[in-house]
Amino acid sequence: MLTTIQNTTIRATVSDRGAELQSVESAEGVSYLWNGDPAHWSGRAPILFPCVGALRGDRADSEAGEIRLPKHGFARKRDWSLEKQAEDSVTYLLESDDETRAGYPYDFALRARYTLGDHSVTTTFLIKNTGERVMPFCIGGHPAFHVPLAEGEEFEDYSLEFEQPETADCPLIDMQHCLLIDTARNRVLTESRILPLNHVMFRGDALVFDRLKSRRVRLFSRKSGRGVRMDFEGMDFFAVWSPIEDGPLLALEPWTGTGTQVSEDDIFEHKQGMRILQPGQEDTVSFTVTVF
Repeated sequence: MLTTIQNTTIRATVSDRGAELQSVESAEGVSYLWNGDPAHWSGRAPILFPCVGALRGDRADSEAGEIRLPKHGFARKRDWSLEKQAEDSVTYLLESDDETRAGYPYDFALRARYTLGDHSVTTTFLIKNTGERVMPFCIGGHPAFHVPLAEGEEFEDYSLEFEQPETADCPLIDMQHCLLIDTARNRVLTESRILPLNHVMFRGDALVFDRLKSRRVRLFSRKSGRGVRMDFEGMDFFAVWSPIEDGPLLALEPWTGTGTQVSEDDIFEHKQGMRILQPGQEDTVSFTVTVF
């Protein structure tokens, strides 16, 4: 089932499946969120939980026992419950069950809340440990946007603008096993705020910024000026991705953790950026997308 929320400046639609955003449109009718065309990528804005990226061999050990999770976890493939709806906000709930415990032996309640503002959508994740043991987790967003957004433009007409000047050495990616090669890095930025886009930079998969100072990024067209801004204070890692096959989309991904690094062991609690919740404890993180 789809649920739509709107105000005078923006409209968003969300699916029960994965509590995933399906569309984000301005009041002028400009469609910003990627449309899920399977010819390029069938996703739109999946929620990554309880891991971000891949585990080595899709498994890890933890204090609670063996963990088996697919890349980016299971939340994006599950049906969520619509818990609360208002004109300009909606909240979905996913709770642990026998199926989730089979690969992730923890009890949790995960809420995803979408709230509209002035030309903006804020995604808030509320994570609660409802079990009796300490719970490790990572969570992240993966919204993708049409690039280009306007007729007559090309992918290469767009740039990313970071909040602060960045010197960024992104880890290479083992594309067969989806691991971050943190011992081999590629210089992407040198004391610069602007990263012009091209398809070639994604031949090796995503650009993972694991040492970023900025917590605000703008994706914009140098021709039309149209684009989106993402604010992700409280989420320490950020990735940018576009399909290898030169797809007309770009994903901006704020994460609390990253995929497994080749230098890491296979203990789930040791995964980079892992957060820990005590029994009954809650955590909240959010990011905001503003369209222009």
